[in-house]
Amino acid sequence: MILNKKEIIRILSDERREQQLWQKANKVRQENVGDDVHLRGLIEFSNICRNNCMYCGIRKDNKTICRYRMSEEELISTAEKAAQMGFKTIVMQSGEDMYYNKERLCRIIEKIKKFDVAITLSIGERTYEEYKAFREAGADRYLMRIETTDKDLYHKLDPNMSWQHRYECLLMIKELGYELGSGIMVGLPEQSIESIADDLLFLKDISVDMAGIGPFIPHPQTPLAKETGGTLELSLRTMAVMRLLMPDINIPATTAMESLHPQGRIKALQAGANVVMPNVNSVEYMKLYELYPHKPTQGFSQSDIVKKIESIGRCIGKGYGAHQRKN
Repeated sequence: MILNKKEIIRILSDERREQQLWQKANKVRQENVGDDVHLRGLIEFSNICRNNCMYCGIRKDNKTICRYRMSEEELISTAEKAAQMGFKTIVMQSGEDMYYNKERLCRIIEKIKKFDVAITLSIGERTYEEYKAFREAGADRYLMRIETTDKDLYHKLDPNMSWQHRYECLLMIKELGYELGSGIMVGLPEQSIESIADDLLFLKDISVDMAGIGPFIPHPQTPLAKETGGTLELSLRTMAVMRLLMPDINIPATTAMESLHPQGRIKALQAGANVVMPNVNSVEYMKLYELYPHKPTQGFSQSDIVKKIESIGRCIGKGYGAHQRKN
């Protein structure tokens, strides 16, 4: 659907018609990507990060957190177990932990690839040579959120980082043939509806294959601890507009939405989402990888997830769940 910035702002601002918006997005999702919900096995393998993002619970200056780093063997073993559970995609996510250099990560990727899975990396900003090496080792997808296209706001929230460099990283990833995932936070301090509209148009402009939309949730051990945070409703409206703008992409029902409401992910699936990323880590690691508070940390239960998905008339996708472009 072609929507301009003015139309997007109007839709995002219209709380009275949000139910109709979610229903429309759900219909567009069904027509373009079907009823399959693709499950991705998420492994959060290190909560060590060199960055100091103002909103993030694993920021470098958070001295209260207990840091961990999975060994190569543990990471590979966890991926193998996830593959045995039936996951066809493994998502490897961490803070920007430079212990995992090009050589280590390529070794890990090559071994995990033998389990007949697609591999998504979510490890932040790297060099072109590293992205190229990971791709050649077998990585299929790369997820790196832009968070906001308001450059002034970005630089306030991500000190000592460069919005332009992050943008260039996204272009490198795209050029190297990865499926590109990006996304934004909704409800950031000083963020406007106009800014969110710009974010959505940016994601469309760079032609992402996957877009993650999640609410900003203040973490008590960060400088933004006392901020209000985003709402589930605006996050769902934003996600629904993303579906209207890019009908055939993959859109996850983010865990952050479930942190705001027990049925947050189900609500997201009914408003345009078609991907769920269950955490396959141990409960101990789940608790330590606390990007935001109130994150669900119960162990993975395949039967529970299947029941929830089937309860809304959807089914579990059997394949790798790649983005099937229709235009």
